[in-house]
Amino acid sequence: MLKTVILPLSLLMLTLSVQASRIDQEPIKVIEPATGLNTAMVELGKNLWFDPRLSKSNAISCNSCHNLATGGVDNLPSSIGHQWTIGPINSPTVLNAEYNFVQFWNGRAKDLKAQASGPIDNPKEMAFTHQLAVETVASIPAYQTMFTKAFGSKDISIDKVAQAIAEFEKTLRTPNANFDLWLKGDDKALTAKQKAGYQLFKDIGCIACHSGPAVGGQMYQKMGLVKPYKTNNPDTGRAAITNNPSDKHFFKVPTLRNVELTYPYFHDGAIWSLQEAVEIMADVQLGRTLSKDESAKIVAFLQSLTGEQPKVTLPSLPPSTYKTPQPKL
Repeated sequence: MLKTVILPLSLLMLTLSVQASRIDQEPIKVIEPATGLNTAMVELGKNLWFDPRLSKSNAISCNSCHNLATGGVDNLPSSIGHQWTIGPINSPTVLNAEYNFVQFWNGRAKDLKAQASGPIDNPKEMAFTHQLAVETVASIPAYQTMFTKAFGSKDISIDKVAQAIAEFEKTLRTPNANFDLWLKGDDKALTAKQKAGYQLFKDIGCIACHSGPAVGGQMYQKMGLVKPYKTNNPDTGRAAITNNPSDKHFFKVPTLRNVELTYPYFHDGAIWSLQEAVEIMADVQLGRTLSKDESAKIVAFLQSLTGEQPKVTLPSLPPSTYKTPQPKL
């Protein structure tokens, strides 16, 4: 026979007090599942996300460089675009991207919608034109139906394409990481090593840039703030200091959510080991040399930031159609 367990009022109040205290006082905030989205637009955006017909080659989709099965990245130093073109910078994760205050490493897109249309007409990425992409989507009857359901009209524009993709991206949150459960009051959600790593993360100053729900994504920062960053170079490894001109620039601070999945690290994708990445960042950003034990503790903490991955069912994309050329009279 099942018994109802009733917590003593004092224990319940203590649990709620711990939860409220951590959520209010800690600089990292909880990731919550997305709510209040336009479901028809989300479904349309999901189809567009996986549709390679938005590219000139009919071979590259949004998911090619931001694979939802691998942490929202392609796990390459730099993505491969149209005609096997190697991109100039590492692809950031799209998971929890809505929390970024701007999009792209250099912040050239103000939000997800502004970002979504960029790769379509980038000659090094999908290499289509916005006009041809819209014409392709508009030629597919099922997409006309989906746009009507999402927007109230079958008229299709690049603005609507981008808006639908952005609406889908808003669903790509990763809640219920062990760290979030700890923030909510579950003391057993983190190991002693992870708690020690988090305290060290705060003590040495990582938290100055990596805070908020995304544990980053809220400011620009120079790569190599205290010491020059030794950039990745395919010929010389990481021996030279400024082989890559982009190293002199300020970047949007990346999110550390799900960071154990989003290797290789940094804008140049030079580092494959998370522990090495932690040690380099402590050195060039904070002027701090970490012991192996210290960096291992911080890595353990970072692993607690891996949340529930989006459960996205691959869509069956609507079939293309074509108009038979009419004979000349």
